[in-house]
Amino acid sequence: MKVMVLGGDGFCGWPTALKLVNRGHDVMIVDNFSRRGIDMELNSNSLTRIADINSRIDSANMLIGPIDYRFIDIAEQYDEFKMLVQQWQPDTIVHFAEQRAAPYSMISQKERRYTVDNNINVTHNVLNAIVDVDPNIHLVHLGTMGVYGYSKDFGDIPEGYLNVKVNSTEKDVDILYPTNPGSVYHMTKSMDQLLFQFYNKNWKLKITDLHQGIVWGTETEETKMDPDLVNRFDYDGIYGTVLNRFISQAAADVPLTIYGTGGQKRAFIHIEDTANCVSLAAENPPTNTDKVRIFNQVSEVCTVKELAEIISKQYGGSIAYHENPRKELPANDLAVSNEGLRSLGFEPILLNVSLIDDVKFIAEKVKGNLNKSNVMTSPKW
Repeated sequence: MKVMVLGGDGFCGWPTALKLVNRGHDVMIVDNFSRRGIDMELNSNSLTRIADINSRIDSANMLIGPIDYRFIDIAEQYDEFKMLVQQWQPDTIVHFAEQRAAPYSMISQKERRYTVDNNINVTHNVLNAIVDVDPNIHLVHLGTMGVYGYSKDFGDIPEGYLNVKVNSTEKDVDILYPTNPGSVYHMTKSMDQLLFQFYNKNWKLKITDLHQGIVWGTETEETKMDPDLVNRFDYDGIYGTVLNRFISQAAADVPLTIYGTGGQKRAFIHIEDTANCVSLAAENPPTNTDKVRIFNQVSEVCTVKELAEIISKQYGGSIAYHENPRKELPANDLAVSNEGLRSLGFEPILLNVSLIDDVKFIAEKVKGNLNKSNVMTSPKW
């Protein structure tokens, strides 16, 4: 299968591209390297050394299999992107090409506008390219659990659709789960869903939308093969996911920073599972195009406080509670279905001590790169 990975140089995109190549697929990465630019803008740094794209590609070609890349800003260069799709003729397009951090999207009007302009334009341009070139191309999009919000008003979170009874007609119908985004970033993912619904309705496009939980870890089977293949490890308050932030703080003898009470219950997934789930979705396209296929890409659910206590117990780190910079419930319940991906063979990696040890080892090897001033950098909103 020919798979085009948009945003394939990023935290989720790079290990997924390598996974797809390792599973025998032809892969092309398309990226504008905006994440590298934002790194310089914020003066934040990955704990791991990120090789330049040419070194990454050369190592992948030598150790795993053929992979190519093109520099295109899909939000701004529609014609160039469409021409590439025409020339390369992918069977599947995997879409990671969106600004991915909720805190970044809430820094100021500049970041809010960039997140909306980039994320919505990229998604819409990708859909148009598929319609114009080949409506049979399967689009696999990385969404977020954050579109659902964290209310129990509708019970346990299903996979994308909520079955409701209409009082006036007495009919049972499935509707798109009412969104409740908590940031501009999450809002763009909610808007993506509406674009997908329309393009599926009008052109019967094959679309799989993966609502992913918070990612933890940094290495996969493929990124361990060579230093030039190593993935990002963000720990800062803007791009560092909560568990990776805790692990790097413990390694550097910095108190684990909990926002608010720590009662926020969230869904989590290891980066290896991200790559595996996207591969499963790509290899098993939907056979029914009557609606967009939505999977919840999660492994398990726990509270932020529970995460901090696990790490504190294992490594003796202290816990520091801070005023929550975010507008969110101080505590919530959360139950999530992930039956769709399980039906395709997904067997989740669960959070346990040995896996935390693996990630902590990575953090300790490069903890000299940690800039403590970057830890508490989340904006207030």
